[in-house]
Amino acid sequence: MSKISRFVNSSWEGLKISLSALGINKTRSFLTTLCIIIGIVMVTLMNAVSNGMDAEFDKSMAMMGQNVVYVEKHPWNRGPNYEWWKYRSRRDIKLDYVEDIRESSRLASAVSASASRGTSIRYEDVSADGVFIAGVTDKYFDTAGLDIEMGRAFTPEEIQRGAKVTVLGATLAENLFDRKNPLNEEVRIGGQRFRVIGLLEKQGKFLGLADMDRRAITPIKAYGQLFSLRSNIQIAVKFPNEEILEEGEYEIEGIMRRVRGLDATEDNDFELNKPQAFEAQLASFKAGLYMVGGGLTALSLIIGGIGVMNIMFVSVRERTKEIGIRKAVGAKAWEILYQFLIEAVIMCLLGGLIGLLLSYPLSMLLNQIFVASIDISVVIAAIILCSIVGLVFGFIPAYRAAKSDPIESLRYE
Repeated sequence: MSKISRFVNSSWEGLKISLSALGINKTRSFLTTLCIIIGIVMVTLMNAVSNGMDAEFDKSMAMMGQNVVYVEKHPWNRGPNYEWWKYRSRRDIKLDYVEDIRESSRLASAVSASASRGTSIRYEDVSADGVFIAGVTDKYFDTAGLDIEMGRAFTPEEIQRGAKVTVLGATLAENLFDRKNPLNEEVRIGGQRFRVIGLLEKQGKFLGLADMDRRAITPIKAYGQLFSLRSNIQIAVKFPNEEILEEGEYEIEGIMRRVRGLDATEDNDFELNKPQAFEAQLASFKAGLYMVGGGLTALSLIIGGIGVMNIMFVSVRERTKEIGIRKAVGAKAWEILYQFLIEAVIMCLLGGLIGLLLSYPLSMLLNQIFVASIDISVVIAAIILCSIVGLVFGFIPAYRAAKSDPIESLRYE
């Protein structure tokens, strides 16, 4: 018999013996692989969340408009050292700055202002709470990158006089009107009637959290009649392309410093925010996720590996006489080693398979709350990881079986 044929036969026999041994001790095998299952579930869900966030990020950034700088009172990046009292004492952003920027900027292609807050909206007997309402100036739909699916946007005349008209997001329209056409229907916002003139194209959730389709947009003067315009105003400045964006940011900073009357020694009392700021926050979140999740996964796999090693020692001791018989009839040491390694690897792979089967419905459930997407590479990585755990922790028991004395093994009772 050639070496290749012997290796194939040994592999097949080792696989049958391993499956038989695991089948005899089902409960013991399951309990042994429990930590492997937990570890695989954790590493799979961790990667699913990471993949889901990466896929959602570009889509979410597009919701904020392309090549846009936002002039605001507060920064978006509010880490653990955020000095809220410092920013709270700043002067508010004024609506008049829109015209100042339009007249002074050479690079901006569109400038708009908006103010927003949460509110409730009612249509007949149906009410929607927690709605994001924004009062906007002209050019807002350009700077925000919003498209109208049905109906129309505001006319300059409606913006100027503060007409009681509104454009609704897809989710909000569905909640209020079900399947009814909402155009030209009237909804109540803050007790006042607003006529629906348009519906936005569906956007989805921002970073898997906030539903961007649960919104209503009105002219900013109409918004100001319901809510205060003294604070919380955001100015959006859009540039033609990414190459101009950086230069445009410096230009807007200079214009704002002049408008605010700041001298050369004074710091900015306003903030220039960009969607790219979320990249750092996303990277920080993912680093923390991998640190915590990776540590718990490693701990689970190590504990599971130790359990596999312990059971393999028990298995070797229980089958000592079998090992002696196999050696007596001509089995090589590497065949014994290979047989027990196969058993350890299969035990870990079964745990990994159960973990993967559990991970799929859990990731689907998680995707309803946040964002999660299982990639085929995660499945392959989990299989490889389980195989490595089986080889590493199964080697010492398998090596002991391979090096056992056949005569002593035959005497074992």
